[in-house]
This record gives sequence, structure tokens and C-alpha cells, in this order.
Amino acid sequence: MWVVWVLLSAFFLGYYDVLKKQALHHNPVLPVLFYSTVFGALFCVPVLVLSRLFPDCAGQVWFVPRVDLTTHGYLFLKSVLVASSWILSYYAMKYLPITVETSVKSTGPVWTVLGAVLFMGERLNLWQWAGMAVSLVFFWLFSQASGSEGISFKKNRWVLCLMGGTLLGALSGLYDKFLTQRFDHMAILVYYSIYLVPVLLPFLMGLWYFASGRRPFMFRGSIVFIGIALVLSDFLYFYALSDSNALISVVTALRRASVLVPFAAGVLLFKDKNLWIKGWLLLGMMVGVVVLMVGS
Repeated sequence: MWVVWVLLSAFFLGYYDVLKKQALHHNPVLPVLFYSTVFGALFCVPVLVLSRLFPDCAGQVWFVPRVDLTTHGYLFLKSVLVASSWILSYYAMKYLPITVETSVKSTGPVWTVLGAVLFMGERLNLWQWAGMAVSLVFFWLFSQASGSEGISFKKNRWVLCLMGGTLLGALSGLYDKFLTQRFDHMAILVYYSIYLVPVLLPFLMGLWYFASGRRPFMFRGSIVFIGIALVLSDFLYFYALSDSNALISVVTALRRASVLVPFAAGVLLFKDKNLWIKGWLLLGMMVGVVVLMVGS
């Protein structure tokens, strides 16, 4: 049954990317990011309230335990990392084809594993090195193919934003490994989702609200569901991991299937270009990620 939860998690994660692209159309980035985060946080509040009203439910998969001040500090830092990654990624999503943005993001596990090797002293086996090599080769080929659309992976500032956001996301993944070994997964999910609101508020006020000549913001229904889709995806992911039979390598690889949803949207809704070659190169990157995860 845990496989079903992972696939549902992947669907909501992919749907989250599609909603972002739709909400950002003719809209400034920061208000979309901030208000979608607010709705995601509001979606978490009832779970937190119920956990305080019914302490006897401790141990249930939805229950949020109390944490001490030090733990709150760790989770606030998680919010800072995620917010930094999202700001860069949202700008990239607005100005790049969705098939480019989601394909580059699909390499996130590769950068996470590379960071673990460089900064956490982890050693890779032959399968893991092979998976990294395959992913990086196809990533390079993807960067070359994107040049035919006038997108330079070396000079385009939105690509640089995307790479920065992806690398910060990989750093957040490494930090997740530290957090999940020490703290309850629902406490991590709920508190960091709520802390994202005050972390993002200064960026909204300083870079958009008080900025001269700011672009008008148009509220769309999709903004409500961006944060909710992400929270649902994370909850289903953690719920799958709570099953004693779940294999983390398989869970991670299956969740990467989320890129298929925005890629399909790029075909059907956003009319992206060069879809045939992008599809094959994306498949190559995904094969590398799967080999990497199986080797793990």
C-alpha cells in the first residue's frame, strides 16, 4: 500500500509545479510565493490545533508533538533554506519553459548525494557512481539541447537562478537527513511550513510591496492550492515512510516520477518546444536517478 501513497505524493508534487506555472503567468513572483505559502501554512494549523486538543492521540500519523526551543531553531533554519530555494526557483519557473525547469530540478538527488560525499564523508558504491555519471551526462546534453531555444545554461540568469534553487534544495535535502534522524516528521512538516510565512514576509515587503514601479498582483484560485498540494505531497511521503515495509531508495525514485506531470502539462497546456528530444534526455536523467537510488 505504501507504493500507492508514494505515487499520490508524486502526483501532488507534479501538480504543485503546474499550479505554480499557471499562477505566475502575468503575475509578480513574490506575492504568488508568499500567499501560496500562507495557504499551505493555514492548511497545517488545524492539525496542530487538534494535536493540542487531543494529546491522547500521540502516535497517530497526523499527530504533531511538542518540541523544545532548540528544535524550533533547527526548524526555523529549515524554513530559511527552503524559502531561499523557492525564491530562486519561482523566478526560474516564471521565465523558463516548464519542461526545462522541472527537468533540471529532477537532478536534485544527484546534487544531494554529491553534497553528502563532499561535506558529510559518505562513500559511494559502484551503482551510485554509475547513477551520478549517467544523470550528469544527460544533464549536460540537456543543457546543450536547450541552447536551440536560446537558453544558455552559462549566461541565462533564470537558468542560474534555477541552478541556485536546485542546489539550495539539495542542501535542504541534506539538512532533512539531519532533522529526520532527530525529530518527529510531522513536527518538521508543520512547523517549517508555518515558519515560512514570517521568513518570506520581509522579501515580499522589501522587494515588491515597497518597491518603486511594482507590478500589479492578480489573485488566482490556483494560488490557494499551491501550498496545499505541497503539504499533501509531503504528508503522503512521510506517511509512506512510516510503513515498516517501505524502501527509502524505491520511495525516493518513485517520487521523482513527479516530473512527468509538469512535463505533460508542458506538452498539453504550455506548448513548450523540442519536446521529443527533451523527453528522451529527461528519461536519461531519470534512469540515472533511479540507478543512484537503487544503489543506495
